[in-house]
Amino acid sequence: MKIRKNDLVRVISGNYRGLEGKVLKVFPESGRIIVEKVHLIKRHMRKQRGQGQQGGIVEKEAPIHVSDVMFVCPKCGKPTRTGIILLADGSKARQCRKCKEMLSEQGG
Repeated sequence: MKIRKNDLVRVISGNYRGLEGKVLKVFPESGRIIVEKVHLIKRHMRKQRGQGQQGGIVEKEAPIHVSDVMFVCPKCGKPTRTGIILLADGSKARQCRKCKEMLSEQGG
């Protein structure tokens, strides 16, 4: 996946179009991500005895599909696609397609 945890993304389709947020969690097997303060749902939670957790209605983020969001470049501040470039030492890095800024090293 070209979007990773802690990336800033903008929602480009659906009911939450135009909202921006940080990626909290990535699910590569299903192609979904959880974005901070986007697609909030309400869960009715039961009181947990041993943990001292209170019951009630809890609002939390639900996953959205990765194709509904676009990466926002930290340098130019625009939503953009990311490309992968090969560095001189043979490792890979992500690159902004608009401003050609190198974003981060590619892991494993």
